Amino acid sequence: MSEQELPPWLREQLARLQQLQQNLQAIMMQKQQVELEVSETERALEELKKTTADDTVYKLAGPLMVKSNRDNLIKELEEKKELSSTRTVVLGKQESRVKENLKEVENKINQMVHMAQSGSSPPPANKFSPSS
Repeated sequence: MSEQELPPWLREQLARLQQLQQNLQAIMMQKQQVELEVSETERALEELKKTTADDTVYKLAGPLMVKSNRDNLIKELEEKKELSSTRTVVLGKQESRVKENLKEVENKINQMVHMAQSGSSPPPANKFSPSS
């Protein structure tokens, strides 16, 4: 069956499924990137904590290395780590929600296809349903 032969209700649900899959992929990529940031920040903090207050430390500011205060830098990195960790949690929750929505749409498609194959007509598309 070609895409043009698919009933409009099925095409609509398949498009929604595709959009949810793309959203999930984007969220997972963002989450992976933020997790990498957390890991890099943790490594930087470990190294920074090995230094003493008398040691000279630098931080990157664009393409430049700028002399910085160790304690301020530790505080800055800890805040960055906390912020990134929070962002990871938020992205994880978004990922779960999108996965749930994906399952719902997949189940809906399966039900619609099963009903169409058994000769029943599919339920009319409800434009006002909260899951649409």
